[in-house]
Amino acid sequence: MKAARDLVEKTVASGERIYGVTTGFGRMKNVTIPPEDAVELQRNLVRSHASGVGEPLPIDATRASLLLRAHSLARGNSGVRIEIVELLIEMLNRYVTPVIPSQGSVGASGDLAPLAHMALVLAGEGEAWHDGNRLPAAQALAAAGLAPLALSFKEGLSLINGTQVMTGIGALALVRAANACKAADIAGAMSLEAFLGTDAPFDERMNALRPHAGQAHVAANMRRLLRDSGVMASHADCDRVQDAYSFRCIPVVHGAVRDGVAFVTNTVEIEMNSVTDNPVIFPEDGLFMSGGNFHGEPVALAMDYLAIALAELGSIAERRIYKLVDGAEGLPPFLTEHSGLRSGYMLAQYTAAALVSENKTLCAPASVDSIPTSAGQEDHVSMGTISARQCERVIGNLENVIAIELLLSAQALDFRAPLTYGRGTSIAHRAVRSMVEHLDDDRILSIDIAAARELLTSGALVSAVESELGAL
Repeated sequence: MKAARDLVEKTVASGERIYGVTTGFGRMKNVTIPPEDAVELQRNLVRSHASGVGEPLPIDATRASLLLRAHSLARGNSGVRIEIVELLIEMLNRYVTPVIPSQGSVGASGDLAPLAHMALVLAGEGEAWHDGNRLPAAQALAAAGLAPLALSFKEGLSLINGTQVMTGIGALALVRAANACKAADIAGAMSLEAFLGTDAPFDERMNALRPHAGQAHVAANMRRLLRDSGVMASHADCDRVQDAYSFRCIPVVHGAVRDGVAFVTNTVEIEMNSVTDNPVIFPEDGLFMSGGNFHGEPVALAMDYLAIALAELGSIAERRIYKLVDGAEGLPPFLTEHSGLRSGYMLAQYTAAALVSENKTLCAPASVDSIPTSAGQEDHVSMGTISARQCERVIGNLENVIAIELLLSAQALDFRAPLTYGRGTSIAHRAVRSMVEHLDDDRILSIDIAAARELLTSGALVSAVESELGAL
């Protein structure tokens, strides 16, 4: 970092032209800025680019963006002072979180508008959260024992030129997606068991004929979850030939989603460890080089793909939910002993259907759009931050759908007592029942759904099962 910074200051002192340091930005790249105005240039850049609108980003997404911005600058190819990264780190350590409007980024040159709101706080401007209070940035920094920095040559540009907001949102989305995939396998196994489905489609020989990694993984999970199930054994010789696709194709569909998550994880991990500034500096060569590393296309495509994959996970889960309330295979209609007088889980399926339908609209890929900016200089952009934000909403809807399936599958399994459940499904059933009791009289279902969602999103459900079965 020091070598790159020394090169910046040496080059400015020599009067050489460097994009965004001694020139204007975008279409104004040919406007020369004298060295004595270079500091004002950076201040003006950050202020003018802080043009975001809408609700603030969630605090966890903002903190992720701060961390990734510090990490990228610390690679030593941006030419900022070490103090800039140190302040970013101390803001994380002391919980000074910039207020960043969620809308306004087109995904190239990176997340300009949201990162400008972040950069403002380093300079003591804008707003930040501290101790749960939304304060003027200077007050938030002072409350945390920190002092703002006056941005010097290139530092404003380096702080705002990058993909850290879309990547931060995406990284957090992937953590939730990995947990949701495991929970979906658990819920699917519970539903199949309660519906008296067959475990034949999970046979290792069957899935070896189509050797996608995710498919094999999910089939193995289903075998482990259902092992030693008295419910499964009770109908081993029944005359049903095949189950509906939503049961029979769990390894194929859930597995394809897992493969999608793995692909997106690889893309996001590369992006997290990348330098996405412009221009970049190679101090060992004494070189400034302009390029397009700030373009968010890799993340944009990955986030759109992840949203589509996770929407499918919710779609097949909703079909299993529908089967459970349909009054088939000896289960009472809507999973209530008193159907007619009571509605049971009727409306839970409605909610799942609404969430799945909403996810379909959120899966329209933002990355296929581009609107030229900066008077045509920036003539193709990624819309990657929109992709990431849409994906985050898809995951939230999916978590509620899985929560609903957990509730209904646990209720359906109650009707299979005193038969024993599988090794994994019995653990999951106990976990659900520790949060939500059997539905006898009608009650407010949104409370139960929220409890099941907390069991899922906290990781408690997956942890309980994995503690006995190993990693899913």
